[in-house]
Amino acid sequence: MLAAECDITTWDSDEPAPRKLYLQSVAGVDGLLCLLTDSIDSELLDRAGPSLKVISTMSVGFDHIDLKECAKRNILVGYTPGILTNATAELTVGLLLAASRRFKEGMHAVESGEWGAWKPMWLCGPGLDGATVGIVGLGRIGIAVAKCLKPFGVARILYSGRSEKSEAEEANAQYTSFDELLTKSDFVIACCALTPETKEMFNAAAFKKMKNTAVFVNSSRGGIVNQKDLYEALKSGEIGAAGLDVTSPEPLPTNSPLLKLKNCIVLPHIASATHSTREAMAVLAARNLLAGLKGEPMPSQLK
Repeated sequence: MLAAECDITTWDSDEPAPRKLYLQSVAGVDGLLCLLTDSIDSELLDRAGPSLKVISTMSVGFDHIDLKECAKRNILVGYTPGILTNATAELTVGLLLAASRRFKEGMHAVESGEWGAWKPMWLCGPGLDGATVGIVGLGRIGIAVAKCLKPFGVARILYSGRSEKSEAEEANAQYTSFDELLTKSDFVIACCALTPETKEMFNAAAFKKMKNTAVFVNSSRGGIVNQKDLYEALKSGEIGAAGLDVTSPEPLPTNSPLLKLKNCIVLPHIASATHSTREAMAVLAARNLLAGLKGEPMPSQLK
């Protein structure tokens, strides 16, 4: 799509481009299509120079882009919201089930030969039927998660955030405070954006308020969790289990203590990893860029 209308320079690899080469390559460009692994900061914008008018990121998250610097320079920024909602909701529920029903331990038991005679209480975990689920951040993905959980017989869905959402009626979700959500929920799902207010909001104080059987799931951003505190809460039994699709940093070092825990499942940030979702994200990112370059409204514009 871009090559048909623009002169393009591409980094033809799944691995992130080396920073030095990236900085050299952006000099004098009119537009930039980037990924969430690319740090779009003042240094890069300086290297690009005044010709840069449009940035399009193939992601719904945008904390890798310095929006204030872009605004100062009158650079338009596009992103790809909505498209990955269902895929992310699917994986979030999958993580919840995997953590609560102890998939990691079960798979290890099969592979190691630990699987023996049937035992009445072996590898039992909490179920969703009759449970209370708390969703922190009831945006597009939070609503989709709530809808996905309906067939499982969930008794109540609570949500917290900056304000009540009219969309909550679609999922019969009840607005409450963050503290009350932590105290009452059997499952706590983080679906909020990373902001100065949400940074490390899931910390020792938050985990202390949760039930000792609670399952914590995060498919939003790793930065909303204090991972040292999460490790201690899981190891001590302060909470029951956790499922993470995002960490800080990414990739998570292989010596992270979280990976040694039986009650913690970590995935490599693959919530949107379906063929159709990634293709649609790429197409929207290209459409955003082309529209911005032509001076037309972007299909999905941030600033």
